[in-house]
Amino acid sequence: MFNRLSRMIRSFIGFFISVAEDPELILEQNIRDMNDQVPKMNESIAMVKANVTLLEREESKYRAEFNDLNSKVKAAIQSGRDDLAGHFAVQLEQIKGALSRNQGQLQTARAGYEKALQVKQAFLREKERKTFEATNAIKDNRRSQWQKKVADAMEQFEVGGISATHDEMLRKVEERTAVNEARMDMALSNVDSQKFKIEEEAEKLRAAELVKQFKSEMGLMTPDATPAAQQKTIGGRDSEKVG
Repeated sequence: MFNRLSRMIRSFIGFFISVAEDPELILEQNIRDMNDQVPKMNESIAMVKANVTLLEREESKYRAEFNDLNSKVKAAIQSGRDDLAGHFAVQLEQIKGALSRNQGQLQTARAGYEKALQVKQAFLREKERKTFEATNAIKDNRRSQWQKKVADAMEQFEVGGISATHDEMLRKVEERTAVNEARMDMALSNVDSQKFKIEEEAEKLRAAELVKQFKSEMGLMTPDATPAAQQKTIGGRDSEKVG
């Protein structure tokens, strides 16, 4: 029971992960993340540039102090004031050390700034390439989804199944038609066609007699002599001839 429950939980987790890992959504998020990194990178580069600018200003200040103290040392020596010259010389050595340190830091800062610009350019090129690839992939994914919908719609028509059913129904109709035609032939062969013809002729004669009766009643024709009258007429004529 525990194993079944564990498998079911893992299947649910896998299902939600697969749903969440939509390639199109992830690629769109990657594009947004890369775009969001550009302002952060610019801010970092601006800080590096500000450090360079600050060191450059300090260098200018140290150089100005160095030149001023160097002039003061020379002036004090020319004036015979070795004590002042020594005092200025000590300060000059301190400024010289600070200037040396400043120049080292400035050189490092400038190299860092140049490196930051190179990194930014490389990032922008990579960002452009990945954005282009992601955009094309998103288009391909949408095209694939559209093709899948079309394929699903076409599959729902079940053309093959309809054709098979269509052919099967045509065959059944043909079979039924053939069977009924055979039954009709058998039924007709068992009927006395001569009897139907005689009955048809008798029906025609009966109809003709009825028409004659109507014409006679309507005075449209003279009734035919009866057979007895005809016989009497014939008998009288015969006796006359004999006499």
